[in-house]
Amino acid sequence: MSYNILKTMTNPSGKVIKVLLLDGLSEILEVKELTQALKMVDILNQNTDSGWIYEVKTGGKIINKN
Repeated sequence: MSYNILKTMTNPSGKVIKVLLLDGLSEILEVKELTQALKMVDILNQNTDSGWIYEVKTGGKIINKN
């Protein structure tokens, strides 16, 4: 199973935009291990300065680490 990273942004008009992170080849990033994906999301959320939210997604569902 692979996992994706979903980024949720809000533009200045208040519209919520959700996008999947891409790899260096302009393809959707796929992380093979859940623990690695969750760690990456933790790092991204700790370092965001714009208030964007990062989550792990697989099979159309958001994975909560708790």
